[in-house]
Amino acid sequence: MKVVILAGGLGTRLAEETNIRPKPMIEIGGRPLLWHIMKIYSRFGYNDFVICLGYLGYVIKEYFSNYALHHSDVTYDFRTGEVTMGNAITEDWRVSLIETGADTMTGGRLQRVRRLLGDESFMMTYGDGVADVDLAALLKFHKSHGRLATVTAVQPPGRFGVLELGESDRVTAFREKPQDEVGWINGGFFVLEPAALDLIENDATIWEREPLEKLVAGDQLRAHRHRGFWQPVDTLRDKRYLEELWTSRTAPWKTWP
Repeated sequence: MKVVILAGGLGTRLAEETNIRPKPMIEIGGRPLLWHIMKIYSRFGYNDFVICLGYLGYVIKEYFSNYALHHSDVTYDFRTGEVTMGNAITEDWRVSLIETGADTMTGGRLQRVRRLLGDESFMMTYGDGVADVDLAALLKFHKSHGRLATVTAVQPPGRFGVLELGESDRVTAFREKPQDEVGWINGGFFVLEPAALDLIENDATIWEREPLEKLVAGDQLRAHRHRGFWQPVDTLRDKRYLEELWTSRTAPWKTWP
């Protein structure tokens, strides 16, 4: 089963990082966010990746072109011109890096890679978030309902605490906003049938709008509720949070050895 990862957006809210590299290449623990996402899928045996490139896509190409170099010890012998690598790290991956346009929207990017997907179900997610999703359970759920699409629904933590107020504007309590007050949102980690892409018109189509709305109207979308860890990287605060988890060796999304 192929895994499509959308990795072409601008990431404007993280301009401090994304003015020199695409958002999926922001590093957590010295490894690109994209690498972390791919490791999540690889843990469940999904190793055939289609990466949709756009903004600064050449940075992603360079990374994979020199993957062994990035993750190995290297000795350069300038007398002989010989280069040797030690402790080389390899992956059981097949990675297709596809230019899908600098200004193409999310739906348009999916449409541009459809020719690579064949007639089988495939997985799709965004290149800017990690989770400890049970992908085997996700796929089982998708097959059980027989619809064209499954989205992983998540409940993000409340961003602001809640003040409880009493008489005379007295603050009676302060508490973190519970997740059940936030509601369920699109957390990525889709499973899709190729026919779902028939709802995409052109490069300007935003996957999260007309296509998903039409899937809902046609009763072709189901939600797999994920109550575990999920975290997008939209701000520097998000990046620092993931970095702290990784550094402390408590990263919930690291389910691989």
